[in-house]
Amino acid sequence: MATITKRGDLQWQVKIRRKGFTLQSRTFNSKAESETWARLVEGEMDRGVFVDRSESEKTTVAEAFDRYEREVAVLKKGYAQEKYKISYWRKSSFGQRYIANIRPTDLAAWRDEYLKTHSPSTVNRLLIVLSHLFTIAIKEWGMGNLVNPVQQIRKPRFPRGRDRRLLPGEENVLLSACKAYGGDLSLLVRFALETGMRRSEIAGMTWQMVDLKKRTVTLLVTKNGDKRIVPLSPEAVRILSTLPRRLDDQVWEGKPGSITQAFMRVVTRARGAYEKECEKKGAKPDPTFLLDLTFHDLRHEATSRFFEKGLNPMQVAAITGHKTLQMLKRYTHLKAEDLAELLK
Repeated sequence: MATITKRGDLQWQVKIRRKGFTLQSRTFNSKAESETWARLVEGEMDRGVFVDRSESEKTTVAEAFDRYEREVAVLKKGYAQEKYKISYWRKSSFGQRYIANIRPTDLAAWRDEYLKTHSPSTVNRLLIVLSHLFTIAIKEWGMGNLVNPVQQIRKPRFPRGRDRRLLPGEENVLLSACKAYGGDLSLLVRFALETGMRRSEIAGMTWQMVDLKKRTVTLLVTKNGDKRIVPLSPEAVRILSTLPRRLDDQVWEGKPGSITQAFMRVVTRARGAYEKECEKKGAKPDPTFLLDLTFHDLRHEATSRFFEKGLNPMQVAAITGHKTLQMLKRYTHLKAEDLAELLK
């Protein structure tokens, strides 16, 4: 039986006590709203479809993300990257709202506004984390009354995957700039082109992982969490054979971030050297030469070269670690002129 009590001029508290159910209590601004809610809840109890909404109606998005971080996010391999997204939602205008009150229309308005200053990829990554929070709350935290609002809105279309491959002459100019930069950077870049390994995988290599006799590198931890054994080409073996053994057992010096920074500086210098050479020859420089080249593009280039050597998709996937043909396709951009040669 519902009990409705007036608590001040504009507050009406409803309490529903029913055998077999926990006490249900909620406060409204009018008696009519109180009576409507009471009839709804009691009707659901009578039909056996009632779901306790109390926890979701008193838990804010920020509080839910606190629990999500403690119980879920810390166990993820990409926790360091996910912390930023969790922090964003905590501090956003949604942070202090109850999780049960987040509507699809609210998120649709946020999406449209955020897209004015951020890329579709950024918006989608933030939505993915929020969606997973609702999934966990529904499946594991007993908030079965919730509906995941993220699943009710349109997601921004991801931009087309990069198709950046090395242009004719770029590799030589880039490697020359790497040698001038010093250290092992030129060897590291060549090794990346030979193996297709990710930046983090190369930076994390130790000599215990390397077997020069078998010509393999055994990666125990990869981006997708699986162990992978990378075969080494003769050139990759030769590159590793020239490296000195470090006391810390690391194959390469530097962390992933420092590798990226060094590569970006070298690309800038290589572009400058290319423009000076064009000026000397009186030639007009190609505006796309070394433009927007990233270290990860070397993985694109290496993967495409594996196909151009005649390897089939299963063989390439074994080297690169791609899980599906669709993912492999995103990183593989074969030159049309090379494909034309195969049709002869």
